[in-house]
Amino acid sequence: MSDERRVVIVGAGPAGVRAAETLVAAGLKPVVLDENARWGGQIYRQPPTNGTFQRSKKTLYGFEARKADALHTTMAALLPHLDYCPDTLAWACEPGRLDALHAGREISVPFSHLIIASGATDRVLPVPGWTLPGVYTLGAAQVALKSQGCAIGQRVVLAGTGPLLYLVAYQYVKAGAHVLAVLDTSPLSQQIAATPKLLSQPSTFAKGVYYVAWLKTHGVRIERDVDLLGIHGTRGVNAIEWRRSGANSNSPAETLACDAVGLSFGLKPETQLADLAGCRFRFDAHNRCWLPELDAAGRSSVRGIYLAGDGAGIAGADAAELAGRRTALALLDDLGIAHPRGPGMRDTASLERDLKRIAVFRQGIEAAFAPPANCASQWPDGMTVCRCEEIDAGTLRRCIRNGEASEINRLKALTRVGMGRCQGRMCGEAALALLSEETGRPLAAVGRLRSQPPVKPIPLSPAMYADGVAEIPEEARDE
Repeated sequence: MSDERRVVIVGAGPAGVRAAETLVAAGLKPVVLDENARWGGQIYRQPPTNGTFQRSKKTLYGFEARKADALHTTMAALLPHLDYCPDTLAWACEPGRLDALHAGREISVPFSHLIIASGATDRVLPVPGWTLPGVYTLGAAQVALKSQGCAIGQRVVLAGTGPLLYLVAYQYVKAGAHVLAVLDTSPLSQQIAATPKLLSQPSTFAKGVYYVAWLKTHGVRIERDVDLLGIHGTRGVNAIEWRRSGANSNSPAETLACDAVGLSFGLKPETQLADLAGCRFRFDAHNRCWLPELDAAGRSSVRGIYLAGDGAGIAGADAAELAGRRTALALLDDLGIAHPRGPGMRDTASLERDLKRIAVFRQGIEAAFAPPANCASQWPDGMTVCRCEEIDAGTLRRCIRNGEASEINRLKALTRVGMGRCQGRMCGEAALALLSEETGRPLAAVGRLRSQPPVKPIPLSPAMYADGVAEIPEEARDE
């Protein structure tokens, strides 16, 4: 590819792979940077090639095995036609250039056009005891199962809300793990009210119903509309405490003995690279967070930068594949290159039609599994909010109540919340929720936590910079 048309894709999940497929079909040779060792993203994560365990795709992905296999096969066929760089973390973005880390060394990746398909991460809202050893996000629980062939514990409780609760529980039990209970903070009535929109994708809705029924018939306790009171233990988890909420809010607390907890309140987009690239953001009430401003095709406010998949707004794997294709077509339009035709290729009208249909379903999902409202008011002052910097809820409250901070970046500057290794990915939601609760202002009014490089931890060692910044080395490519 000429320097004038150097296309880089960040992420080799459903959106990134389908974008690459479309660009290759049009005659381009994009660079694909993938933080993982193998393509597939989180939803279709593959075990390591040198893994000591063997599990079939049917076992790993269940109902989605065919889709996973199709994506894996497509990317394998594309490898001779693109520069694929696995185990490569894009940690900063400047005009026309990404800074990345591969094999402990920094590499510089120039681009003329950039597609960010960075995916999503767990939305974390803390409960007392959430920093104990043995507490994981649901995403981490999935990684342990798919990449390492193990469970997070021997007696597992999954808590929070979102459809991922039931999917991970199903995957764990199918793999032979002992899941004691699923504790869902969303009420059943809320989920029933969202059914008309969920039925816009009847097959997906049916899978969700099947997971719940299957779990119950296999002895997994399912409780909805619960308040999570705390996770107990000293050197690790030994119990989780909860009680029924809503109409049953006066019910006594219950304690369930366990040795591991998977905790998550849905998903949120990974938008740090887009922020560093200078993209404009807007508050999205549907996703309950700030998202880059995009047109229908995935173009951002910065010329030559596009977003696709869950990093642009949570919509799921099917929508990510469609959005990856749609964004690639927009990029081709901007380059004046004709759309490719042939097997697997789609026109823009059909892609946009299917994306609109899935958007209705996602509205139903967000309504059915909304994070608990006003949860910050229940957090004790001594509970850790930012574990990187060891900042507790009381410290944040005192700063806000003293009138020193009414905006999230001011709160960050004064308390260091969000300044640690996670760069706010774990504590940012909690800090925003607490600030909103204390000031009585909606989330959209308390600001957006601005990103800073590196978006994820990188080593600081002489070897990393010994020879200066280099182009992508041959050993970073898998062709």
